[in-house]
Amino acid sequence: MDLRKLKTLIDLVSESNVSELEITEAEGKVRIVKGGGALPVQYAQASAAAAAAPSVTALEPVVSAVAAETGHTIKSPMVGTFYRSASPGASMFVDVGDAVKEGDTICIIEAMKILNEIEADKTGTIKRILVENGQAVEYGQPLFIIE
Repeated sequence: MDLRKLKTLIDLVSESNVSELEITEAEGKVRIVKGGGALPVQYAQASAAAAAAPSVTALEPVVSAVAAETGHTIKSPMVGTFYRSASPGASMFVDVGDAVKEGDTICIIEAMKILNEIEADKTGTIKRILVENGQAVEYGQPLFIIE
């Protein structure tokens, strides 16, 4: 789950009369419990549900590491759902290590039932894909790193 989304959820719980909130998504599960002081947060990846859940402070270095990556970052131009291919059975537009030219379609973002093709704004090689297929994305959220 995106750290910004997690912080927003924490703020919503702390400012409301809700004492406990649990959300399960494809990429993991979040449980926020309001107590007397700070809000304890549990976060578990779907694939590692049996493992101990790190706290919010443990997640922050991961976000910093993404921000510190070298290369050009392609960000989402809109809010919507990120797709790596044109249809569920089709091949992915790009994968890590693929060479792309400026103007090549690299993904689709669905917003209000409209499929918007997102193009590379720079020529290079896909170094990293920062979003999972089918994940909701926000405006300005990093999607790809190109070097």
